[in-house]
Amino acid sequence: MVTEKPTAPIWREEHLRLAVEAACVALWSWQVDDDRFEMDERAFELWGLPWADTVSFEELSTHIHPADQDRVRAAFSATRSVAGSYEIDFRICLGDEVRWISARGQGADAGIVDGVMFGIFLDVTGRKQAEEGSELLAGEMSHRVKNLLSIAASLTQLTGRSAKSVEDMTGDLTQRLTALGRAHDLVRPLPSEQGKAALLGDLLSILLAPYDETAAFSGRIRVAVARMGVGEQAASALAMVIHELATNSVKYGALSSASGFLDVSSKLEEDDICLIWAETGGPSITEEPALKGFGSGLTARSVSRSLGGELTYDWQESGLVVTVRMRQDRLAA
Repeated sequence: MVTEKPTAPIWREEHLRLAVEAACVALWSWQVDDDRFEMDERAFELWGLPWADTVSFEELSTHIHPADQDRVRAAFSATRSVAGSYEIDFRICLGDEVRWISARGQGADAGIVDGVMFGIFLDVTGRKQAEEGSELLAGEMSHRVKNLLSIAASLTQLTGRSAKSVEDMTGDLTQRLTALGRAHDLVRPLPSEQGKAALLGDLLSILLAPYDETAAFSGRIRVAVARMGVGEQAASALAMVIHELATNSVKYGALSSASGFLDVSSKLEEDDICLIWAETGGPSITEEPALKGFGSGLTARSVSRSLGGELTYDWQESGLVVTVRMRQDRLAA
C-alpha cells in the first residue's frame, strides 16, 4: 500500500504577514549596488527612525553602538562572498536605551533578485540581557567561592592565635564558619528565604558576626546605625557590599590584624542614608590601591543599581574609610 505524501498547505500573503507579525520579525532588503536599505514599519520602529522609502547603511550606522560599527560593516561586506546563512548580533543606541539586534540572511548573493538581497531583523535584547546576567552570576559565584576559601583560611589563622587547645580552636572556628554561612545566606538568599530582611543594625551584626563572636575578637567591631528596616530586595544587595568589604578587610585590612578595629556608623542626609565603614589598627596604608577587580566592580554596581547610591573610598594612613551612600526609599524596598 502506497501512502501518499500529504499536500503542503498553500501559504497566502496574508498568512505570511500574520506569521511575521506574530514572531515580531522586521523585514529588510539591501540594494547592494548603492548600499541602501528598504525596511518595513516594524524595522523603522526597531531602529527608532522615522519612516522613509529607503535608508542608507551610513544612516543606520549612526545608531549602531560605536564599539560594534566596524564589526557590523565588515560582517555585511563579507556576506557577499561567504556562502550559507549568517547571523550578526550588534547593539544600537536610542538615546540612553541600548538594544540588541540580530540581522539574518543568506550570503554569497543567494536569493539575490535584481541586485537586492533580503533578510530580517530581530530584537534579541531580552536574550542578550539574560546571557549577560548568567555570565555575571557565574563570575560572581566564582569570585565568592574564592573569597570564602580565603576567608576560611584567614579565620583559621586568627582563631589559632588565641586558642589555648585544639578543642578551643575547633569550637571557636566552628562558630565562626557557622556564622559565615549565615552571612552568606543573606548575600545570595534562596527563594524560600525571601522576605526575611531585618533591621539595618541586625543585618550588619549577622554579616559581621564571623569576625567578632569569640573572645579574641570581642569588642573589635562596633555597629551603631540608625534604626530602620531593610526591604527584601535591598537586603541581598547591601549584604553583598558588606560581605565584600569584610572579605577585603580580613584579607588585607584591619580585620587581618589582632589589633585592628572596625566601626560601622550611619548618618542621615535628606533622602539618603550614609553608612561609614571605618577601619583602624590594621596594616599601614602607604598608597591607594587600584580598584579594578571583579568584586570591586560588582560592589559598585550593586550600590548604584539596587540602592540608588555610590561608594567612596578614603585611604587614610590609619585605615580605610568607606562611605556607602544609599537612598532611604531604596533601602526600604
